[in-house]
Amino acid sequence: QVQLVESGGGLVQSGGSLRLSCVASGLTFSTYAMRWYRQAPGKERELVAAISSAGSNTNYADSVKGRFTISRDNAKNTVYLQMNSLKPEDTAVYYCNALRITQDYWGQGTQVTVSS
Repeated sequence: QVQLVESGGGLVQSGGSLRLSCVASGLTFSTYAMRWYRQAPGKERELVAAISSAGSNTNYADSVKGRFTISRDNAKNTVYLQMNSLKPEDTAVYYCNALRITQDYWGQGTQVTVSS
């Protein structure tokens, strides 16, 4: 059974930092591209950052470029999202996603709240 478990969310002031983690189990982690999505209340889920299976390629939404960094440790089956200079508009539930061809798995999400 595949499981993705996010952690690291919380309440932070504007300008602060958080580091999200997502630990995967039940799959061959190193063969999956990993993504972080977020969904704010009343809005559609949006892609925040993505990293290739080996970690050599990354992509970011324009809204987080220069502030967020995605990374992974294949030995620990873990993907990270370092979030700096947080803004109130970053408030959302953040989800971890594992993708390989037609196989697509999601975590349960972790809440990030940024106060102004």
